[in-house]
Amino acid sequence: MSQPGPAGSLAAQGSDTPGSSTPTRRGTELAMLAFAAGLVTGALMLVEANQEQQLTMRLVYYGLAYLVLFAVAHGAVRRWAPYADPLILPCVALLNGIGLVMIYRIDLALTERYGDNWSEAAPKQVLWTAIALVMFIAVLKFLPDHRTLSRYAYMFGLAGLVLLALPGMLPSSLSEVNGAKIWLRLGIFSIQPGEFAKILLMVFFAAFLVSKRDLFTVAGRRILGVDLPRARDMGPILFAWGICVAIMVFEKDLGTALLFFGVVLALLYVATERFIWVGVGLVLFVGGCLLAYQLFGHVQGRVESWLDPFGNYEGGGYQLAQALFGFGTGGMFGTGLGSGRPEMLLLQANSDFITAAIGEELGFIGLAALLLVYMLLAMRGMRSAVAVRDSFGKLLGGGLSFTLVMQIFLVVGGVTTLIPLTGITAPFLSAGGSSLLANYVLIALLLRISDAARRPQTGAKPKPVQQAPIAEAHTVMVERPS
Repeated sequence: MSQPGPAGSLAAQGSDTPGSSTPTRRGTELAMLAFAAGLVTGALMLVEANQEQQLTMRLVYYGLAYLVLFAVAHGAVRRWAPYADPLILPCVALLNGIGLVMIYRIDLALTERYGDNWSEAAPKQVLWTAIALVMFIAVLKFLPDHRTLSRYAYMFGLAGLVLLALPGMLPSSLSEVNGAKIWLRLGIFSIQPGEFAKILLMVFFAAFLVSKRDLFTVAGRRILGVDLPRARDMGPILFAWGICVAIMVFEKDLGTALLFFGVVLALLYVATERFIWVGVGLVLFVGGCLLAYQLFGHVQGRVESWLDPFGNYEGGGYQLAQALFGFGTGGMFGTGLGSGRPEMLLLQANSDFITAAIGEELGFIGLAALLLVYMLLAMRGMRSAVAVRDSFGKLLGGGLSFTLVMQIFLVVGGVTTLIPLTGITAPFLSAGGSSLLANYVLIALLLRISDAARRPQTGAKPKPVQQAPIAEAHTVMVERPS
């Protein structure tokens, strides 16, 4: 039998391992990124062929920009998070690429319709993606350990509250768009502070629940066979409930309220493993929604449009009705990329209703495949959260993964009338900068947690016990039993 030499050792180690026998799977990540790039490039070619009947140089611009951006992102992960999950970044790249394809497709149609009066959104999306990936790389480089965030938890919590409340305190001219006061508008620059507030507040709640975990695992009175929490321990959930009601009232933003409260409940459940906290939270939230419905007209209008979009077609139900028309037109297999009419049916086809545009042109099968990519992304994030060794990382990773699931549920549930329309944008798909920036920071944190979970232990090896030579060993008499 031949003995393995140095060459055999290197082959067994793999070319994508940074000095360790544990594989980093960066080669797998690169292969998946190449697969995503192939799908996106083919989709761009199909869109141009169906819309303009020819291929233009813009296809080269968008294709090269996509390849360069994610090649740089892959290099950053290989350099600063070599043991991170190899499927997280390819899933994000595929979602971002599909979003770019749909935005470009709508740009082509609207440019042909309006000419120079239409400002194309695809170049802006590429620019925002580049800025988001700069922030993504900065998080990986300057945050070598996710546990560092827990030291500044209260500072992050205060900053998150300020960002969340800022649009509501500003005049409508600086903060209101389409009836919701969730923006910060300064000239040509506009951003949604709440997108970043959700990450800051998530860090705060994860650190807070780790430090106060024992308080929430102690049951109070037992009523009707249910162990209710103690009244003095309900401060955090009442605080979160109050914030959500305030958001619904003053900022007219149901989506952020639902997302924030859902993430808080998920973190409470993961920290305590007691479903009663979820039950108490849902009762409080339903009560707050009923109160807001009785007191405020904009909440009543949103609910009425949800219950009967066709009955309120000329008012708030127009977009929902048009989205349902688009899903009906697409059917099972869709009309084909570039062959539908989302720009005619939907006023916000490239942002809030981009999933309806995808449902029209790719059909139920295409939209279901897209949702499976989201599910795979969230599952890999949850897997990393379960595998990481510290409690703060488990809570933060679980909260970040749940945030992705909650966002896409609110988006797809809204456009299909499963729940009231929330105004939340689809992560990585929709046009806009705030969502891209915040969600790429979220993904960088997930990769950092994943890297910590999969990185081999580097603790000191125990020193071997020195055995005395046989010549110096003492003779021991052993009596044989009779």
